Amino acid sequence: MKKYITKRIIISVITLLVILFILFLMLELMPGSPFNDEKLTEAQKAIINAKYGLDKPIAVRFINYIKAMISGDFGVYYSISKNTPITSLLHTRLPISLRIGGQAILVGTVIGLILGIIAAMKHNTIYDTVTTVISVLGVSLPSYVFAMILIYTMGFKLKWFPLLYQAKAPFQSSVMPTVSLCMFTIATIARFTRTEMLEVLGSDYMLLAESKGINSFRLIFRHALRNALIPIITVLAPLVVGLMTGSLVVEKLFSIPGIGSLLVSAIQSNDYNVVVALTFIYSLMYVGIMLLVDILYGIIDPRIRLAKEDKCEEKTSSH
Repeated sequence: MKKYITKRIIISVITLLVILFILFLMLELMPGSPFNDEKLTEAQKAIINAKYGLDKPIAVRFINYIKAMISGDFGVYYSISKNTPITSLLHTRLPISLRIGGQAILVGTVIGLILGIIAAMKHNTIYDTVTTVISVLGVSLPSYVFAMILIYTMGFKLKWFPLLYQAKAPFQSSVMPTVSLCMFTIATIARFTRTEMLEVLGSDYMLLAESKGINSFRLIFRHALRNALIPIITVLAPLVVGLMTGSLVVEKLFSIPGIGSLLVSAIQSNDYNVVVALTFIYSLMYVGIMLLVDILYGIIDPRIRLAKEDKCEEKTSSH
């Protein structure tokens, strides 16, 4: 298991370095500059570029950036908030996006699993139909539609929750955004859980286990659900990153000071440091989640880990 995890970590680190270099290269080729003020002369722009090290070759800047990033320094803002360390705003914005996204993932996964299991166990009944309708609505309607419905009903009419995000009431302010974001997760997880559970419940080994008198609770949660988890985890992984890094439209609707709106502002103003920092955070979370998924694969079904190790050994021996 240690060998398997070590290989996955090395691959993940290499992937992050490649992503970071490609990002640097793309920003280098983009038109414009962080310093587009028409009042600045070419000489003044050259001085500013030299001050921030933008006049150096991209390879040198890339190496310097990695060295600084390892120590937790993502540089400073060029235009959004001049000379302010990027980490200062990340410390205030990132936790908000992570908290709301984490809540949406937790709520969506739990409810989705429950609905999917009930739909599979009550196949072709009213419960199955209701779950299917919820899945179709959750996948078809964007999160901002649910957000606007909640704003009108629970925020404006019933006044249960604040219409806009309030730092003084973080939990109450995050209820409606969380519900809006988790609907797609509920629909996706419920649909995949239902499909996989139906396939597992109809398999020969499940019929054999049932004939041996294993109680239904143990049969469902220890045998059926465990075998259905691998494809569910595969679907859940990209959803986790998307929600935990924030939804731009939902953040705008509720005036949430997250990192989604910051990324858009940075792209519009060519604030390279902010774009690189936020994109790297997105990539780090995605690669980290996929690494966790690979490890979970090996834990849930050791045959997957052994199969991958055997393939690696075959390739090594052939060379």
